[in-house]
Amino acid sequence: MIITTTPSVEGKTIVEYKGIVFGEVISGVDFIKDFAAGLSNFFGGRSKSYEGELIEAREAALREMEKRASSLGANAIVGVDIDYEVLGQGGNMMMVTASGTAVFVE
Repeated sequence: MIITTTPSVEGKTIVEYKGIVFGEVISGVDFIKDFAAGLSNFFGGRSKSYEGELIEAREAALREMEKRASSLGANAIVGVDIDYEVLGQGGNMMMVTASGTAVFVE
């Protein structure tokens, strides 16, 4: 499966548009990660715990989107966009949404 942010795939021709596909992941951040991130915020530096959580959520959203495109008979997804949102009462949940157009290319 080719996944790209561009509107086309170089060297390939889009022969069929299968539809818009999404992959959504909502991930909670536990107390330990939140505490560690708070220390990083106070003392400065990067929050490895939040970065790891963000990477995992993004990869899961892309995998979910790819799975949905494959079920439509697509072999590529073009125009991919990834959005991030903070949810929950204390902002302790993160939503990652990946979207794109499922296509068949030759």
